[in-house]
Formats: sequence, structure tokens, C-alpha cells
Amino acid sequence: MPASPARSAPPSPPSPRSPGDRALGTLGFGAPAPDPADASPHVFPDGGLWRTEVPSVEGPEALDVVLKESERLSVPVHRISQGSGVWMLTDGEITEMVNACEARGIELCLFTGPRGTWDIGASTRSDSRGGGLRARGHDAVAGCVEDAVRATALGVRCLLVADEGVLWLLHRLRADGTLPADTTFKVSALIGPVNPASYTVFEGLGADSLNIPSDLTLQHLTEIRRASRAPMDLYLEAPDDLGGYVRMYDAAELIRRGAPLYLKFGLSKAPGIYPYGAHLRDLTLDTARERVRRGRLALDLLARLGAEGGMSPLGSRSPGELRRFPLPEGN
Repeated sequence: MPASPARSAPPSPPSPRSPGDRALGTLGFGAPAPDPADASPHVFPDGGLWRTEVPSVEGPEALDVVLKESERLSVPVHRISQGSGVWMLTDGEITEMVNACEARGIELCLFTGPRGTWDIGASTRSDSRGGGLRARGHDAVAGCVEDAVRATALGVRCLLVADEGVLWLLHRLRADGTLPADTTFKVSALIGPVNPASYTVFEGLGADSLNIPSDLTLQHLTEIRRASRAPMDLYLEAPDDLGGYVRMYDAAELIRRGAPLYLKFGLSKAPGIYPYGAHLRDLTLDTARERVRRGRLALDLLARLGAEGGMSPLGSRSPGELRRFPLPEGN
């Protein structure tokens, strides 16, 4: 990989206090001061430490619910993501979502192509869950590429990817102009890296932001940040199939250690909705609305802890300069 880009100086919001610290301090049980060496040295290109994302927004109707609820509750949204996939939406539905997000300066991210969990492969249903969401065989890879070409032609500029090979191919297609140069690629939480070495590999393959599992420790985030500045995506509240973890009280420290970071407002204790269809309409709209409310709760908590500073300006989407593996000659 080429040399790491120069590090930007992070902004200096008020030093956040730990939950309950003021009350516990009067009893002599205050938290130890945070170690400055644990803080991430990185920021987004706009100078921000964190952005917001509402996931599992499965179509225009769910998007409309999220936009109205985010306005009602004053929840700033940088990115909207969808989990069922490009192929589960018509051209008209994609165009409607693109236009609605563009009008509000929100990045729209759609999932690419066939996944191992939905095809005829049996290994994903075994105890070991072998293969996972990855694209099985040439045809599945081709389907992911077809989704990427179709979605970007309709104006989508962020794609969710669940296979390392697909990521590398899409990065090469971005480099040769087949996909727009401003397309960004987001690595799925279901193949997210769990150590600094794998994190840098995904960055080298073309990832512009990477979902990391919500069970990583604060020290794990610090270790990753010492190796890479590629933006992280992290569920503050993870869906049940990702563990159902609720890390609301860690939000301020997650930002301090993990910046640049997308705070994802997920939802536990809710049935799965992928792949979405009209038979899941009421559940999908209800859970979309509740995800925004969870976002309001997280933002209120950050404010109470004095840690609400450092959010990227709305409309920001650039990941900044990242380190990539050299492309093959002639690509």
C-alpha cells in the first residue's frame, strides 16, 4: 500500500464525562480520566468526528416515514441504507428514493446482488455458517456487478457489499470509469472485520466505510484506528441477528476512539424484514419509525454527556483519501 495520508488534527469538543460520573464522583467512585493516547487521531474530510445512519429503510414508503420522523424529532441524518438489495426495487422505486435523499442532502446506500444466505447453498445453514453472505460462483458475482451498474445509472452513489471479491471488482470498475468516480462502497456488518489487519485489507480492496461488529471492545477500536483512518460504521443498537447489543451509553467513547464514525440507529427485539415485500409493510414502517426515535435517544444522551460536538455538517459524504492496493496494469 502507498504511505498513509497525513493525519488531520481532530476538532476539540468539550471533554465528555462518563455516564453517572458527577453523582458517583461525590461518593469517590468517579471514572478514571480517559487516556489521551486512546483517542482516534482521524476525522472526516469536513473536520467532523461522527455522522449518523438510519439502516433497514427498505423502499420509498419506509424512506418517507424516516424523513418525516427525523424532521419531527430533529434527528440529523447523513446516510440512509437499505438491506434487501437493489434487485428488490423497481427502477421507479430507486429513482424515487434517490430524488428524496438528494433533496435533503442525504446519502442513499443500497445493497448489491445475490448473497449466499439466499441461494441454494447449504453451508450457510450449517452450524458453522460457512460462506455467509458472500457471492457464490461467477453468476452471483455478475449479479452484484449488474446491481451496481443499474443502481449507479439511476443515481445511487453508495453501495453495500458483502463479498471481498465483489468489492475489489467494483473498486476496479470505479477506477476505470464504468462506475462513477464518486461512488462509495460500504462493507456489510455480516462480513465486517474484527482486527486491524483485516480492516486495512478491506480498505485496500476499495472500502470507503466498514461496518464493524457491535461486540468489539473499545480497545479493539483503538487498535484499528492505529492502523487505518477508513470510516467505521457501528450499530449503537444491533439487530438480533447481529447479536442484539445495545451500546447507547458507550456512544461518547465510541466516537472518541473510533472517529471518523457513523453511528447507526438499529433496533433489537424486532423481527427480520429482509427481503422486504408488501407482506411486511406494517412491521417495516413501524420499525423504521422506531429507529429514528432510537436516534433521538442517542443524541439526547450525547448532549447530556457534553459529547454532542464534532458532528459532520449535514450533506457530508466524502470518506477522504484512503489507502488502496495497486490496481493491475490496464486494470
